[in-house]
Amino acid sequence: MDRTRPVLAVFAAAALAVSGITALSSAARAADADLAKNGGFEAGLDSWTCSANSGTAVKSPVHGGSSALQATPAGNDYAQCAQTVTVQPNSQYSLAGYVRGSYVYLGASGTGTTDVSTWTQSAPDWQQLTTSFRTGPSTTKVTIYTHGWYATGAYYADDISLTGPAGTVGQPPATPTGLTAGAVTSSSVALSWSAVTGATGYAIYRDGVKVQTASGTSATVSGLSAATSYSFQVTAVNDAGESAKSTAVTAKTSTGSGPSTGLPTHALVGYLHASFANGSGYTRLADVPDSWDVIDLAFGEPTSATSGDIRFNRCPVSECANVESDADFKAAVKAKQAAGKKVLISIGGANGQVQLTTTAARDTFVSSVSNIIDTYGLDGLDIDFEGHSLSLDASDTNFKSPTTPVVVNLISALKTLKAKYGSKFVLSMAPETFFVQMGYQFYGTGKFGGQDPRCGAYLPVIYALRDDLTLLHVQDYNSGPIMGLDNQYHTMGGADFHIAMTDMLLTGFPVAGDTSNMFPALRPDQIAIGMPASVNAGNGYVAPAEVTKTLDCLTKKVSCGSYATHGTWPTLRGLMTWSINWDRYSNWEFQKTFDGYFG
Repeated sequence: MDRTRPVLAVFAAAALAVSGITALSSAARAADADLAKNGGFEAGLDSWTCSANSGTAVKSPVHGGSSALQATPAGNDYAQCAQTVTVQPNSQYSLAGYVRGSYVYLGASGTGTTDVSTWTQSAPDWQQLTTSFRTGPSTTKVTIYTHGWYATGAYYADDISLTGPAGTVGQPPATPTGLTAGAVTSSSVALSWSAVTGATGYAIYRDGVKVQTASGTSATVSGLSAATSYSFQVTAVNDAGESAKSTAVTAKTSTGSGPSTGLPTHALVGYLHASFANGSGYTRLADVPDSWDVIDLAFGEPTSATSGDIRFNRCPVSECANVESDADFKAAVKAKQAAGKKVLISIGGANGQVQLTTTAARDTFVSSVSNIIDTYGLDGLDIDFEGHSLSLDASDTNFKSPTTPVVVNLISALKTLKAKYGSKFVLSMAPETFFVQMGYQFYGTGKFGGQDPRCGAYLPVIYALRDDLTLLHVQDYNSGPIMGLDNQYHTMGGADFHIAMTDMLLTGFPVAGDTSNMFPALRPDQIAIGMPASVNAGNGYVAPAEVTKTLDCLTKKVSCGSYATHGTWPTLRGLMTWSINWDRYSNWEFQKTFDGYFG
């Protein structure tokens, strides 16, 4: 009997079976695809949305290609970056990605079955995370994400992929119509357009380059140069892709000239210790060199924190042996004004807490400040509220419509003073970074409570008075690390800090990471950069070379270092320092740097 033929038949059948399995497996693999868009972040954050603007694309470190994601948890946010992907029901998917950093998560939600995630507690170098899931019977969209953990520092992610059968997508939306340029400032243009059916968002292009996205049918493009023409287009976006660009509209920014205040194009601002003496010694007003264009008399202080009654008590002879008489002081004010200088009363300071909790305190503030201005014939007012002067009620969440009494009453008082003295009244503010730029991350107590209610508390005041404000000179000193628009923390001690903090004011920023709630850019002629005059004056002193680098970057876009500014502002007003007295003590180093730069 021949036993070989049946054995061969069995082998042949097995071979055919294996071949069939292989063919089916190949067909299944052929049907699968990588559905994650821009998983290598080569196109920046396109297709990804990061909470609280926590993410950015970086060139190093990277796992593959030339870019990777860096995201930084802060406060109550753990820096989640996510995208929604179209999938098929009842289908198997594999999610993978490379990460590094402490506590990095990779996951998927909305699966219709069991949402999944995987994580690593520590990845000092690139480490691959993988997980898988099956979609539910009616699931057509899944969100994939990566995030870090609270206050654990930046994490990195790269080459994220979601492999499985592609879902059915429709057509990209139609091209938007009706694009119109609205309000224009020296650094921004407001745009609006008609809604497109089926669009989930819009992309705005400036001179052919995508500069931002919007969820609605309007946006303000900031960070522009004064007196410059720009071309804008908009596209509509949905899961299927992006429409063609709209018909272009051209808009020209304004020249940047605000209300006439008689200030030179570039001004040097300094505080003069007029009511006290310290280690720097007393400096007579008449002895202040002509280089100083704005002299802020420090300080007018309240009789009590909530009285609103401001008094300006000049330094007594017992403390300032060389103090001038009232008559000589008033004569010096007039002499400075005759030379084209501005002399202001500065209210507050570190020891002068001012809380206008009632309308009565507001009215007393107006009358008492007016009395000081009239008595000495001053040009205006500087608001230097520090400490606990301004804070926000827990229910006060919109800087454009504040409800906290101390904020509302201050705005009302300043508008009253501006109306009383007219267009030549000089109004300046000197907030700390905590009250302004920190608002990029946090505002008041926050959505979940627990944050410092003072955080960002100056923003509603600046916003309400933006058309009346002559100068904003934020104190870029005595500050902790502050996150800039590059989502990196910047610290005092060099040009980088001043560049990043000033760029935020000239570009505008979303408050508490909410892109629908933008704090608009201020005009360059409204901005002076606040710096200590010497190492004795405060933390954050920078040497003259760093001052020069700061000005070069912001006015010429050279010497910028690692921070990429969002514009160039040759009409930046100038510099402010604490203080004239400390600069005199240091042989006028700060003044000489300013004079040497601006001539």
